[in-house]
Amino acid sequence: MSQTVHHTLSGRSMRHGRDQKPAKEPINLLNNRLLSGFLRSRWYPAVFQVPILIGTVFVIYDLIVGPADADENFGATLMWVLWWSALPIALLLVGRLWCAVCPFGFLSDLVQKLVGAHRRVPGALRRNAIWITVAVFFVVTWIEHVWGLSESPRGSAILLLAVAGAAVVFGALYERRTWCRYVCFVGGLSSNYARAGMLELRGTRSVCSGCEVEACYKGSAAAAGCHMFEYPRAMDTSSQCDYCAGCLKNCPNDSIRLSPRMPTRELWTVRRPRVEVSFLAIAIVGIVLLENLSMLPLWEQITGWIGEQFGTESTYFTFTFAFVPTVLAPIALLALASRAAAQVNGRTTRQNFAQFGYAFIPFGIAVHIAHSLFHLLAEGRAVIFSFQGLFGHDLAGRSTAVVGAPTIKVLQYLLILAGTAGALYTAHRLARGRTGDRNPRASFVANAAPILLMALVNAVLFSMPMAMVM
Repeated sequence: MSQTVHHTLSGRSMRHGRDQKPAKEPINLLNNRLLSGFLRSRWYPAVFQVPILIGTVFVIYDLIVGPADADENFGATLMWVLWWSALPIALLLVGRLWCAVCPFGFLSDLVQKLVGAHRRVPGALRRNAIWITVAVFFVVTWIEHVWGLSESPRGSAILLLAVAGAAVVFGALYERRTWCRYVCFVGGLSSNYARAGMLELRGTRSVCSGCEVEACYKGSAAAAGCHMFEYPRAMDTSSQCDYCAGCLKNCPNDSIRLSPRMPTRELWTVRRPRVEVSFLAIAIVGIVLLENLSMLPLWEQITGWIGEQFGTESTYFTFTFAFVPTVLAPIALLALASRAAAQVNGRTTRQNFAQFGYAFIPFGIAVHIAHSLFHLLAEGRAVIFSFQGLFGHDLAGRSTAVVGAPTIKVLQYLLILAGTAGALYTAHRLARGRTGDRNPRASFVANAAPILLMALVNAVLFSMPMAMVM
């Protein structure tokens, strides 16, 4: 009997040992002396911040005094065709690195050093930051479409000046980068996509556990404390880290590592899923759906039909009437799926929503990049043409396409497939890894349904001819 028990326990122990293989040591890019030395130097990130700020000032100047036609205005093409389209790609590859060199964040830093009151962030702002970001994102999206900002250089300038003004006010009043962390709509988008990004910065916990200096957060003579309110020792997400390297310069124990990772890996192991994070993820899917739909002739038919039914030609009314259900549709789908899962897995609808909303992050970023590729590849040469226009060259009539429409379509469909696969795999891992789930398979099926439906809808939209911004 004792031998049987011994062999049984030994077998379990061996199987457990096989299941719990020691994790491979992450690759640390900071082992490269050139990269590490550059990030630790006083030149980083200022070597990027200063020229980008100067360039942004010129862009705003050109938006105000340059050509009124967006396709001839260098500032407009740089802003909408290049920067806004390349942003989701950058977020996937290098996370929130743009936020480290963002001209408005840098401007906020400068104002703070000169006249900053350094007040603490209001508790209400900290608690409701994501909800505020979602609201700001919805409002900015509505304004951009109703006022046609992407087609109006002057309107684009107003938007940039408004963001700059808000960053200055928050920099003057509050500590660190309160605007970037808690309010900025681009920051909200970035925090969402960075969770699925291919780069992570972390402190080595075994080293950090004995540290009493905490210079990474508090700062030192080498650099200020983390301006995004992050504490590397406790970080389990890349959503707020912008790789400014302040913690790297401050750490006295060489604890910081910078590592590549598999996209979406962070999403599988989320320990405390939050409803607001999931809501932001699915809300962005709704906004991207709106962006795709509004570029089609079908959108004009929809808003025209709404106008006929209500007897109005008001763009404000017809767009809003179509805008609201479009951006809310994915949210409703996830809520229904969460409700269905709650019937079989013993968890509440809220718990399911909080957990499985994370699966939509890889899908959202893939569809967003697919949308952006249309602008980059169908209109990318407009940036070159408008730049040449600054020097008096007349290049009217030339094609702005970088590649042909069939190539763009293939790339878009491949991205939809990749995003759908990433979302389904994330949902599978989330369902399998949850404790207290009575039926992981049924949970996965319930939450796979809205992912597949949204993939089908977007695939149909991408099959239609889209209108260009420029």
